[in-house]
Amino acid sequence: MSFRHVAILTSLLFLVLALGWMLCPEQMLTQWGVQYSDGTGVVSRRGAAFYLGFAAMFFMARNAEHSATRMALIKGIITTCTVLILLAVYEFSVGQVNNKILIAALIEAILGLAFLYVWRTSIKKNITLAIS
Repeated sequence: MSFRHVAILTSLLFLVLALGWMLCPEQMLTQWGVQYSDGTGVVSRRGAAFYLGFAAMFFMARNAEHSATRMALIKGIITTCTVLILLAVYEFSVGQVNNKILIAALIEAILGLAFLYVWRTSIKKNITLAIS
């Protein structure tokens, strides 16, 4: 699994999420047991812009060579996924959302692990090239 593959998958996933949160925020919230309101709709649609931005960044960076910039993208998305998982578990544990939030947390964990794998592979390749 290469950075390119994970970046393309991420950009597609985030594009779908951006469209869902922008066009159907009520359905997105309802599936987690969160009541829709005008305020939650505004926040959902604004959050969709971040998903769209992430989709664009990862799509445009899909062919990036190993660099500090690519590593920053990788570490940033790992951090994002980790925080989202922690928030999902917390919100579920205090009863703010239903158990379907754990599906999102599982997807975030898989995505975070995929980027962690790419990060570790990049480090190993970089060390091997430096020794050669």
